[in-house]
Amino acid sequence: MPFRYGIATMTEVPQLVARLAFEIGGQTHHGLAADLLPPKWFTKDPARGLAEEIDEMLRVIRAAVRHAQDLRAATAFDFWRELYGAQMAWAAAENLPPLLANFGTSFVERALIHAVCRAHGTSLGGAVRGGLLGAPEMSLPSRLPDTVFARHTVGLSDPITAADLAPGERVDDGLPQTLEECIRRYGLRHFKLKVDGRLERDLDRLTRIATVLRADCAAGFAFSLDGNESFRDVPSFADYFRRLRAEPALAAFWRGLLYVEQPWHRSVALSPAIGDLARAWPDRPPIIIDESDAEIGSLKTALALGYAGTSHKNCKGFFKTLLNAALLAEHGDAGRRHAILSGEDLANVGPISLVQDLAAQAVLGVTSVERNGHHYFAGLAQFPETWQRHALAQHPDLYVPAERGGWPRLDIRAGEISVRTINAAPFGVPGELDLSGLVSLPG
Repeated sequence: MPFRYGIATMTEVPQLVARLAFEIGGQTHHGLAADLLPPKWFTKDPARGLAEEIDEMLRVIRAAVRHAQDLRAATAFDFWRELYGAQMAWAAAENLPPLLANFGTSFVERALIHAVCRAHGTSLGGAVRGGLLGAPEMSLPSRLPDTVFARHTVGLSDPITAADLAPGERVDDGLPQTLEECIRRYGLRHFKLKVDGRLERDLDRLTRIATVLRADCAAGFAFSLDGNESFRDVPSFADYFRRLRAEPALAAFWRGLLYVEQPWHRSVALSPAIGDLARAWPDRPPIIIDESDAEIGSLKTALALGYAGTSHKNCKGFFKTLLNAALLAEHGDAGRRHAILSGEDLANVGPISLVQDLAAQAVLGVTSVERNGHHYFAGLAQFPETWQRHALAQHPDLYVPAERGGWPRLDIRAGEISVRTINAAPFGVPGELDLSGLVSLPG
């Protein structure tokens, strides 16, 4: 299904799988990392071609691997800090933005964490609590959640009811397609609603969504609002949001708002004008950064400007989020209104990227996680059959065979997904995956 986010609509996208070897304790151990390569997120430039942006993502990943080959460190955390510094220095010299540069760092970091977990025969939670990664001690949940809410994305072009489907738009794969159908099939209760700043369109769409949620979410609902960097003028978002809040048909709807995810373009999102607006808007909703959380110091800057927190995505880095979590704990202890660490998703799918991201979210204590990959892709149908069998065998609580075709799909019940087997596996990925059917990239 097409997925419209910000200035792009995804209909197909490559996925990169990295298998890296590390020397740990005098022995060689392998770790995996994977992600989609989504144009128009790391650099939202409408003038650039899709292939050019994908090549640039591959460039920063290759650079991170090159930098990693020269490093030696006592712990995985120390290794990451050195890699982060080397990659950032290279990116600055190449005039590449930090968010994109750290996508490459995160690939090496994720593979390293997986390798450390495998070397010690432990899970991510066990590695963090046992000090095996060398990360600073910080307050994390003493008990990992067994389930998390699947916060279902409603993209800018997604059908809300069957009336929104034009002839020929029905996808014949046995899965629910409209928001209404998804709620009834999966019992969804948490949602992520995309808006793009066009007031009349957004008002109409939110009103229609609110009608469906009130009718079909008997146990209540909660939602985040994602502005996808649609606002380049700082005061305009305040005016826009006040007009949304003033709509009588949405009066009760706003009680379910969790937070607003980065409405401002990254060119202004961390500017002094944000602080001026925050001081003049004391009853603003909690607003978090996402795309602007590009460097280690980004969250500290954002909190000083009046933001309420940030998001975790593995593509931005797990260790960086550990540091962010410590900062947010300190921020909350100081009596601030909000200290939010959210779980977001870059359409991650598959038996590597999705489970590694969920493993990280559970360790961080994030229990409402945007999971849209399963909705826009037909489960794991696009992956090798060996991977599909691996997913069903190793994560029977997370995946079930689809009613048509038998390929694995997420098993969402009462709006939640299980992370029990993920919590027990080395960074969510148990056993071995056969990579022989994939296309190898040169260099």
